[in-house]
Order: sequence, then structure tokens, then C-alpha cells
Amino acid sequence: MTRSHRTAGVRLDRTVLAPRLATLAATLGRPSPAVDDPGEAVSRLVDASDRAEVWLALAVLSGRLPDESTVVETVRAAEFDPTALLAAAEAEATDLSVARTVRVESERVLVDVAHTASTTLMTGIQRVVRETVRRWQRDHDVLTVSWTAEWDALRTLTPAEADRIAHAKAADEDETVRGTQEIVVPWRSRYVLPEVALDTPRVARMRALARFSGNAFAAIGYDLIPLTTGETTAPAMPGAFAGATTVMRYAEHVTPISEASAVEYRGWRTTLAATGIQGPRITAVELPVESVAVSDAAMEATAERLLVGGLPMVLVVGSHEPRKNHLAVLHAAEVLWREGQRFSLTFVGGNSWGSEEFSAQLLDLQRADRPVESISKVSEDLLWAAYRLARFTVFPSFNEGFGLPVAESLSVGTPAITSDFGSMAEIAALGGALTVDPRSDVSIRDAMRRLLADDDLRARLSEAALGRPRRSWDEYAKGVWAHLGTAPTTSDSGS
Repeated sequence: MTRSHRTAGVRLDRTVLAPRLATLAATLGRPSPAVDDPGEAVSRLVDASDRAEVWLALAVLSGRLPDESTVVETVRAAEFDPTALLAAAEAEATDLSVARTVRVESERVLVDVAHTASTTLMTGIQRVVRETVRRWQRDHDVLTVSWTAEWDALRTLTPAEADRIAHAKAADEDETVRGTQEIVVPWRSRYVLPEVALDTPRVARMRALARFSGNAFAAIGYDLIPLTTGETTAPAMPGAFAGATTVMRYAEHVTPISEASAVEYRGWRTTLAATGIQGPRITAVELPVESVAVSDAAMEATAERLLVGGLPMVLVVGSHEPRKNHLAVLHAAEVLWREGQRFSLTFVGGNSWGSEEFSAQLLDLQRADRPVESISKVSEDLLWAAYRLARFTVFPSFNEGFGLPVAESLSVGTPAITSDFGSMAEIAALGGALTVDPRSDVSIRDAMRRLLADDDLRARLSEAALGRPRRSWDEYAKGVWAHLGTAPTTSDSGS
């Protein structure tokens, strides 16, 4: 016999239970039962052998999305005790959750943008989410959602959060959402995750949603770097990311942002066979790059800020972390300066970690009067002006889901030096770049020397870069929606 170890959290009195039972009954299309005997009423209303119905009932009655163990334990306990479902809901309930209003959304597309909507960051993933989701909002009936402060239920966005998504900008103001509020419970809907979810309590409840709720789950896949090259990520990242993949294994469809990323995801999917799980369909939809126009005034201001005399500027865009290989760029630059090459070197990036050695070497070079600097928190105008002002960019990363700085540089006709494998090689193959072995200081140095010394080579690469095929964010959003926003068809090309 299975016996739940859970004890009651908050008793659901009739003022709470009656409207929630009515909501549950309406969602299931069944008559609303009387609440004279609450345990009996719940057992008559819900098929306790159906895990999806149990998930729904727990969410609606407790005001919190259940985790996996709660669903499994409740189904088992209900085989022996018809009141077990209500008891489990009460064990899950809290003082905060019983004060909430519960709203069930059926046959909708819910898009979870919890992190992107709450942050002022505008780095790669946040840019993808904002550009994509705001187009889905324009073209489709979608409901954007976040999570409660306790990470135990979905909710609609605050005005500031909605503004960050709808206008693809990172507003400065932040809001903390606590206390009484309306929560959203999806039912027979599509739940789409366009960002990376790492928060442990969020992941635990998402996993139950993906596995048990009867909602279809789909996601954009960025990369599996914390698994494949974990030594280049922050210490806590591999463990947190491994937790996130436990949700992805229950996805219906994942759309990686490059073919190189899709190769990683397909390899990960093959490991699921040992657990008896099929895993998601995987279809690469490559990110677009749309260059941003910059005014003459912004160009002049950026030139005044970044250019050093008449020296050509070498630009490196990206966060300072081991995976980006910035120490190799510093070394190559110093060798070239000692050879007598004349150029300045500018790093643009933030969100640094593990960058102590980079910072120390940068300071040593600056003390030696080398024309090198590192700046962060730059405006979009400055970034795009810098791309246009650079003689070339350098991006010799060890692993990327999509080498966005490479594609951005090439979009304005500035040649790039990047790694000769993975997504970076995919981007370079369309023209305008030199590829190098990022593990070879000599390879990086020689490519930089060529582009510093050979004006004809730079001109040819610039022309090739400007001739590359273009894809818009509209096209990307449409392509991803075809896989994630709608139910699969027999013509679906996923693999």
C-alpha cells in the first residue's frame, strides 16, 4: 500500500473551495458538485487515475502548480482513499496560495518569459526572446506569462514586464510581485519556453507540467555548452543546466538556433533511450541578424570615444569568460605589437566571470602603453557604430550555440575572424570571414596579421560579407512558430 508522507498545509474552507471546484468543473465540462462533503465532491469530479486531471485539480484547488512527486503520490494514494486528492491539495496550499484567484486557460498558447521580462539585460538570449515573442504577440493569439515570486505558479505579466517584451527593450524599472494575485493554469494548451530556465523550483514545477499536465510543451534550444564544455562555464552552471534538461526531455519539439546546436541536441536525445524516453523532435531554425542603422552623430561620437589617433581598431565583442578565449586574443595582439604592427584593440562585453587573469593581463598591457581597453554596458548605437568602425572583429570562441557577434559584424560588411568549427564555421561559410583554430595562438595571430596588413583581402571579405543572404526577425519568428506554436503535422520536418 502507498501512503503519502505529506501533512496538511492550509485547510481549504468553503469560501475558497466552492469557486475553485466550480472552476475545475467548468474546465472539465462536468457539473459542479455540492461541497457538503468536500473530499467526496472532489473525488466525484476528478478521475484520480488520470494524471493530467490530478495535475489540474491540484493546481486549481491549491493555487500552486504541483511537482512530479506530488502528482505521483496523489494518484497512488487515491487508489485507496477517495479523499486523498483534496488532502494533497490542502497539503500543497499556503496562506498566499489560498488568497489567489485561479484562472484556467484552455486551448491557448502560453509563452513563458519569466526571466526576460524581469531583467534589464539585452544580451543574446534576451534579444532572441524579445524580438521573437513580440512578433508572436502581433501575429498570433498568445498569452505571455511569468511566475510568482515564490516560483510556484504562473501569472500574467505586470505592465513593466509586458513593456520589456512588447517593445523589445529593457526597461529600467523592476517590480516585485507578491501577495494576492491571479494565477494562470494551462489546460489542453501549448506551453512554449523561448528562454533558458535554471531556477530549481521553477524547473521542478515545469517538469511536472511538461510530463503530466496534458499540455504540449515546446522550447527554443540555445546550446548544450554547460554539458559539452562545462569547464568553460561558471561553476554552478553545469548542475543547474542538467536540471533544466530534465524538463526538455518531455518537450514535443525543440528548435535549436543553429545546425551545430541541433547536432548537440540530437546527441543529447540519443542518451534518453536508456531511460525509455523518446525525447523531442529537433529542428534547427537559424537565428537572423538585422543590422541596426546608426546616425552620423552616433558614428562621430563613437569614433571620438573608441578610435586611437589614426590606428585601425580591432574589435572583440562578447562577455569575458573562459569560453570566449580572450586571453588568446590578448596574446596575439601583444605579439603583433612587438612586431611593429599598429592597431588598437577594443573589447566590448559584460556579465564577466572567471575573468581575473584577463583583467590582470589587460592592465599590464595598458601600463605598457598598449592601445587596448575593455568597456561594458554600451548602448546599441555605440555597439553598431563600433562594428562599422572596426577594421575587423575577432571571435575565437571554443563553443557557441550561435556566434552572434560574428553575424552582426558581417551584416555591416566588417570582416570577422572566428573559429573553424560549430556554429561559427556555419556563419563564416556564407562569406566575409577568416576561420582559425581557436586553440592555436599562432592561427589567431596569423589571421589578425593578414587582415591588418592586406587591404585587398579586407576589401574582398567586406564585399563578400555585404553579399551574404539576409534573414529577418519576422522570418525567424514565423519559422519557429511553425514548429512550436502549432500542433505537429505529418509534413513536419523535425528529426
